[in-house]
Amino acid sequence: MGDMAVDFLSDEQVAGFSGFPDEVPAEDLERFCWLDDADLSVVGRRRGMHNRLGFAVQLITVRVVGRFLTDPLAVPWPVVESLAGQLGIADASVLKLYAQRGQTGYEHAAEISTEYGYADFSDPARYEELRLFLEARAWTSSEGPVRLFERAALWLRERKVLLPGVSTLTRLVLEVRSGANDRLHSMLVDAAGPALILELEGLLRVGEGSRLTAWERLRTGPSRVSVPELLRQLERLARLRALGAGTIDVEMIPEGRMNALARYGLAGKASSLRGLSGQRRGATLLCAVRALTSEVADDLCDALDAIVNERVLRKATRESTAARLKSLPRLSKASLQLAKAAKTLVEVLDNTEYSGAEAASVLADQVSLSELRAALEVVNEVVNPGGAEADTAAEMLRRFATVRSFLPALAEAAPFGATAGGTPTLAALTALPEVLDGRKKDPAEVDLSVLSPTWHRLVTASEEIDRKAYTVAVTVAVHKALRRRDIFVVGGRRWGDPRARLLTDPAWQATKNETLRALQLPEEPADHLAGVRHRLDARYRAAAEQLADNPTVRIDDAGKVHLSPLEAKTVPESLTQLRGLVSGMLPRVDLPDVLLEVHSWTGFLSEFSHVSEASARMGQLDVSVAAILVAEACNVGLTPVVRDGHPALTRGRLSHVDQNYVRADTLRAANARLIKAQSGLGLAQRWGTGLLASVDGMRFVVPVATVNAGANPRYFGQGRGLTWLNYLNDQVSGLGAVVVPGTVRDSLHILDGLLDLDGGQRPEMVATDTASYSDHVFGLFTLLGYRFSPRLAGLPDQRFWRIDATADYGKLNAVAGRNRINLDLITSNWPDMLRLAGSLTVGTVRASEVLRVTQGGGAPTLLGKALAEYGRIAKTEHLLDFIDADEGYRRQIHTQLTVQESRHALARLIFHGRRGQIRPWGLLVQRLALGT
Repeated sequence: MGDMAVDFLSDEQVAGFSGFPDEVPAEDLERFCWLDDADLSVVGRRRGMHNRLGFAVQLITVRVVGRFLTDPLAVPWPVVESLAGQLGIADASVLKLYAQRGQTGYEHAAEISTEYGYADFSDPARYEELRLFLEARAWTSSEGPVRLFERAALWLRERKVLLPGVSTLTRLVLEVRSGANDRLHSMLVDAAGPALILELEGLLRVGEGSRLTAWERLRTGPSRVSVPELLRQLERLARLRALGAGTIDVEMIPEGRMNALARYGLAGKASSLRGLSGQRRGATLLCAVRALTSEVADDLCDALDAIVNERVLRKATRESTAARLKSLPRLSKASLQLAKAAKTLVEVLDNTEYSGAEAASVLADQVSLSELRAALEVVNEVVNPGGAEADTAAEMLRRFATVRSFLPALAEAAPFGATAGGTPTLAALTALPEVLDGRKKDPAEVDLSVLSPTWHRLVTASEEIDRKAYTVAVTVAVHKALRRRDIFVVGGRRWGDPRARLLTDPAWQATKNETLRALQLPEEPADHLAGVRHRLDARYRAAAEQLADNPTVRIDDAGKVHLSPLEAKTVPESLTQLRGLVSGMLPRVDLPDVLLEVHSWTGFLSEFSHVSEASARMGQLDVSVAAILVAEACNVGLTPVVRDGHPALTRGRLSHVDQNYVRADTLRAANARLIKAQSGLGLAQRWGTGLLASVDGMRFVVPVATVNAGANPRYFGQGRGLTWLNYLNDQVSGLGAVVVPGTVRDSLHILDGLLDLDGGQRPEMVATDTASYSDHVFGLFTLLGYRFSPRLAGLPDQRFWRIDATADYGKLNAVAGRNRINLDLITSNWPDMLRLAGSLTVGTVRASEVLRVTQGGGAPTLLGKALAEYGRIAKTEHLLDFIDADEGYRRQIHTQLTVQESRHALARLIFHGRRGQIRPWGLLVQRLALGT
C-alpha cells in the first residue's frame, strides 16, 4: 500500500471498506438488497429503465458500502440482477447505458442523500462528533487501530454519514490514538515523578558482571516447586514493592489502557523498551512493574500452596496411612489376643462360682500374661488416642525442617493481610520468629485459639511451647486461612482479598439499575420470591402427576429417586449413508491451508496485531501467524513449519511473530471473529440458537517442573498436570476457555470463563458433566441469569427441596421430606446478593474467588448460606426436569455434552506432539499453547 496512513489495514480490509465483496451470497442479497414499497416509489420517478436500475444500484450501494462509488457500476452482477428483478426489468444489461451521461450518477447520488437523509463527512459538526467519539474510545479502551477504524465506520453508517476515503479515516484514527497515547504517557509519568521514573529506567541496564538486566531477572517467574524458589519469590516481591510503583495514584487513568502498556512491558525485550521514547518508556515500565508486583504476589502464594499441600499435608497423610496399613497385621494379631482375653474375662465374671484364684487360672489357660503384655504394648504403640488426625500431625512434625526453612522469612516479610476472621492466624504467623528463637516460651504468650485440638495438645504437651509443633501447626492454619482468603496477599489478584474488589457503594449505586435490568432481577425480592414459590410448587405438582405414567422413575422406600438410563436412539440407514457420502466429499487438505482459507472468508488472522500496538503490518503476516497456530495446535514446535526459502516462514520471522503478535488478547479477538462467522451460517443455525452451551475440561500432563500444575493420580499418575476448561455452544463454536492448574473443582471456575467469553451470544443454559454441583454454584448461576444444567451422577443421593411444607406432592412428599428452603434468609441477604452479582457482571472480582470465600472451607458465611438457599430452588427445578416423562431436557444436555466430547477427541488428535503433554512452564505460555 502506498499510503502510510492505511498500513495498519490489510488489503482485504481496504477492499472491504471501499466496495462490495467479490461474491455476494444469496441470503445476503435477500437481506441487504431489498427494495421496499417506499424505495420502489422513489426509484419509479426516474425515466428510462437504465436510470431506474442505476438509481436503485446507487441506493443499495450507499446502504451496503456506506458511500457512493466513483464508478457507480462497480458492483457484483448478482446485485444488479436482483435489483432488476425487483424493478421488473428483464434485461439487466441496460445498466451499461447508465454510464453514458457521467453527470447522472452525481445527480442521483445528491437526490438519494437528500431523500434518505445522508450527510457528507465534510460537515464540521459531524466530523467533530466523530472525533470526540473516537477520542473517548481511544482513551477508555485498549482497542487497536483496526478496531477503532471499524468503530468509526460503524458510527458513520449508523448516523447516515457518507464514508470518506479510506486514507482520510485511517489518518483520523491514527491522530486520535496518538493524542490519547501521549495523554496517557504524560499522566502516568507525572503521577510517578522523575525520581521513580529514573529508578525504573535503571532496571533496563545490564549490571556489572551480569548478562541480564535487572528487569529481565525480576520478571523471570517460578520454574519449580521448591523452598529456594519460594524464597526467591519473596525477594522478588520485596524488590518490586520497594520501588513504590504500587503506591502511585492512578485512579483517573483507565485500567484497560494501563493493562495494555503492562502487557508490552512484560513481553518486550529490554532492548526494545530502551528504544521507546522517553515518556512512553517511563509509562510502560510503571504499568509493567505494577502488574508484575501483583503477579509475583500470586506466584509467591502459588509456590507456598504447592509446597505446603504436596510436601507437608499430602505427603504426611500418605505416609501416615502407609504406616497404619503396615502395622495392621501386628495390630490385628494383638487385637485378637486381647479380644480372647476379654471374652474369657467376661465369662469368668459372669460365673459367680469361680474364686479369684480359679478365675485367674482360667484366664491364664487362655492367654498367658506375657502374651497379654505384648499385645497391650503393640496396641499402645500402634494406636494413637487422637485418631488418624493425630497420626497425620505426628507425621507432619517430621516435615519441620522443610517448614522451618521458609516460614520465618515469610513471617518477617509480612506480605499478607487478613480479615477479622483471619487476624488471629496472621498474628500467630507474625509471632513465629519469637517462638523459634526462644523469646516466647510460655503457651500463654501466644494465641493458641487458631490451632485444632490435636495441634493444641501437641504444642502444649509440656510447660513450654513445643517449637516444632507450633511451627508446623501455624503453617497448617495459615495455609487453610489462605485458601479461604481469610488471609490474603496484599496486592495479589488471584490470592488477594476478593471482598475488597466488590463494587463500592457509590460504584454499585451508579450501575445498579442497568445491572438489575440486564439480569432481570428486582431490587425488592418479595414479588420475585413469590413467583419462584409458585413456579416450584407448580413444577412439583406436574412431576407428581406424571409418576404413575413414567416407568423410568422409581422411588424406593427410603424416598430415594432412581432413574433409568436414556435409551440410545436408532441411527437410520439413510443417516449412515449420508455420513459416508459427506465424509467422502471432504477433501484432504493441510491444516495451514484450512486456516488460510477460513481467513479468506472471515479475516480472523487480521486480529493478530503487534504487542506495541504499532500501526504498520508486516507483509504476509497471515502466513506467519497460520504457521505458528499450526505449530502450537499440533504441539510440535516451530521446526516443522520453518521454510528458509519462504520470507514469511523463516525461523527468525516466526520467532518474532510468535513473541510479538500471538498473545492471549489477539487469540481472543480472532476467535470472536470466527464465532461471529459461524453464527451466520445457515447450517450452524439449524444446529442450534447459540443459547445453549456446555463446559467440560480436558486434562493435560505437564512433565516439566512448574508451580502452575497440580497433582492428581487419577489423571496424571505420579506426575502433575492442568485442566483446559473450555466452552462450546450448540452452534459448535468454541466460545473461550480457562486454564486451571491441576484438577481443582471445575465448578469453581466455570463462571470465570462464562462471564468472560471471547464472543457470541450469552448462553442461557449451561450444561456440564458430572462435576461438583453444590447449592452455592446453583445459586450463583441463577443469580447471574444462567440455567445450570449438570448431567447428574448418583441421582438417589441428591436432595430435593421444597418451600411449602404443607403442600401435598403425592409420592414426591417422601422425596422432598423435611428439606425446606429458607426464603427469609434469602430476603435478608438480597441486597448483598445483588451487589455480588453486579461485581461479577462488571468483572471487578472472579466467581471462583467469591465461591472460596462464601463456602468458607465447609463453614459458609451468611451470604454463602443465602446463596445456597437460593441455589436449592434452581437445583430442585433441575432435578424435577431431569426426571420428567418428557426426556427432551435430559437428551438436550446429553447431546450437547456428546458434541463437546467429540470436540475433545478431535483436539487430542491434533494436539499430538510431545505425547500430548504441555511442556512450557509458565502459566501464560501454557494458556497460549492451549489457545486461550
